[in-house]
Amino acid sequence: MLASSQSKGLPGVAVSASALHKGLMKLISCASALLLAISSACILAQQTMPPQTDTSFIDEQGTAHITRVVPVPKTISPAAQARLGTPASDAAVPQTLAERRSSTDAWQTRAGEASKAVYPVNIENRTIAGVPTRVVDPVDATPAHPDQVLINLHGGGFNSDSGSFTESIPIANLTHTRVVAVLYRLAPEHPYPAGLEDAVAVYRELLKTYKPARIGIYGTSAGAILTAEVAVRLKQLGLPLPGALGIFSGMGDFSLLGDSIAMYALNGLSGHLDVPHDDKSDSSYVGRTNPKDPVLSPIYADLHGLPPTLFVTSGRDLLLSGTSLLHRAFLRHGVDARLVIFEALPHAFWNDVSLPESKEAYGYMADFFSQQLSR
Repeated sequence: MLASSQSKGLPGVAVSASALHKGLMKLISCASALLLAISSACILAQQTMPPQTDTSFIDEQGTAHITRVVPVPKTISPAAQARLGTPASDAAVPQTLAERRSSTDAWQTRAGEASKAVYPVNIENRTIAGVPTRVVDPVDATPAHPDQVLINLHGGGFNSDSGSFTESIPIANLTHTRVVAVLYRLAPEHPYPAGLEDAVAVYRELLKTYKPARIGIYGTSAGAILTAEVAVRLKQLGLPLPGALGIFSGMGDFSLLGDSIAMYALNGLSGHLDVPHDDKSDSSYVGRTNPKDPVLSPIYADLHGLPPTLFVTSGRDLLLSGTSLLHRAFLRHGVDARLVIFEALPHAFWNDVSLPESKEAYGYMADFFSQQLSR
């Protein structure tokens, strides 16, 4: 019986058919598990390892689905290279409005202190025309330009304050001019035109002390948009226009999205980015106003006669398109409009006072206002 159930194996070793079958099945099972593990590892690697080649596909609607490998450019400062090269997750991190405002206020306070360390100023909270403001004065005992004033309309997506310190401190210091940062009412509690009305009210009040040619208005992001809106509204009201405008990373059209907003997040090429949708306007700010209203969206307004305007943006700014489109609209209407585009940097990079490019940007801004308001 034993001999009849044996098979030849290694020399001198007798192996039963049943044992051989079990061994082969175990080997096959182990091999299958190994192949499955290798396959899973390959899929995981594909998901986690960055692509090494560029890809592009244009669908039937003309929408581009692309992958691009973009090295950190050597054309910017080492500090800016380090900022662009900082890893960031693209996972969405939802925030409530209260959380956004709390974190933004905390950051603005810290960033404001960092700005003051580089650009010393004195800051006082005041109410002007019933509107809360921050009055930022150069530390000079006798300011170089006591007959001039600048109005800052801060950024923050119209729902928070991400610039009343950082956008005002360097400019007040460099121009030796008082800056009044308007703490306008915020959306969604106060949609358009609440913030616009606050800015116009402060301007009207300052006209009692300063000649219009000695007043400049500027802002970043939401404040840049608001700056253009204020200028159009002042013209509409027949009020004397200011001597200069600064539109730093803004836009002028709530009815259409520009190209750059589909490619860049707040941090440029890193961080979370939503796919653009047909519902383009910011309803929390726009409210029930027609997105093509010529004050809300100045690109549709008659811009003739507006004062000299400096536009500033950057290569990875989500509002690069919006800034350049509005700049061209100003040019079409005969306005003295100048555009500066910084290489590679993300939206409103000048809020980081440590970057050499921020120092350069503030220099352009300050020189522009000093020249225009001294004429």
